[in-house]
Amino acid sequence: MEFLGFTVDVATLTSNALELVIKVALAILIFIVGRWLAKKAVAFSDRLMTRSHLDETVASFLSRLLYGVLLVVVILAALSKVGVQTTSVVAILGGAAVAVGLSLKDQLSNFAAGIMIVTFRPFVRGDFVQISSYTGTVTEITLVNTHITTTNNHDIIIPNSNITTSAVINYTALPNRRVDITVGIGYDADIKTAKEVMLSLARNNAMAFTDPEPIVRVTNLGDNSVDLTLNVWTTNADWWSMQCDLLEQFKHALDDEKIEIPFPQRSVHVKGLDQMINQMGEAQKLTMTKD
Repeated sequence: MEFLGFTVDVATLTSNALELVIKVALAILIFIVGRWLAKKAVAFSDRLMTRSHLDETVASFLSRLLYGVLLVVVILAALSKVGVQTTSVVAILGGAAVAVGLSLKDQLSNFAAGIMIVTFRPFVRGDFVQISSYTGTVTEITLVNTHITTTNNHDIIIPNSNITTSAVINYTALPNRRVDITVGIGYDADIKTAKEVMLSLARNNAMAFTDPEPIVRVTNLGDNSVDLTLNVWTTNADWWSMQCDLLEQFKHALDDEKIEIPFPQRSVHVKGLDQMINQMGEAQKLTMTKD
């Protein structure tokens, strides 16, 4: 067959067109079936992560990551079926991934730290924690940062990479907590009476545990006072309330027993003060004599 001066082999064109159509059809079939299998695999992994009680944020991210990876594999398989050289595509994707990783290295560091936090769970939402110099209640944990709310209602956002490299104190990780109250009394006060007053109030407090039993010890002989420290256990929920109640009760009870809670005092000695007073006295006498 002649077309514009060129000889065209109709049989060859028909054969090539048919072959191309078959390849395209197979590629579409691979894509459809592959995407269906990817969704099934993600759904199965979701069930496994739910049974393992994995954090919801991590589970959602891992599901999306798995689906993305499987979808890329399916697309590459479909493209290779129609004759596309997937080696070059993989190289381009790899280079793009490296470039993105270098530009977002700080965010990736926070992301990796977020994975560790939600996996190992040093704290969870609702815990009262101290992270570096910040203290508050954990309100949200994302894969990049963590939000804590302070007692005066400030929202503090801390990058996750800073958390994994800092000491974290979780005050509410355990159900019970010890209250430690130190009270200073004067050196002339009766230590035995003061200890009995503090122990009696602690034992009669409804929020205090009887096991372990409250105890009061002399913990320091300071410059101005003898320090008595009470150790009493309670629940985390009652810790703050019981501490405030006992502090107020101690003050009233020790006042009733005439036991002084001293404040810091200093004696100041001025060198040559007597001589200065004598000189002032003599000067005053001279003035009176002249008058």
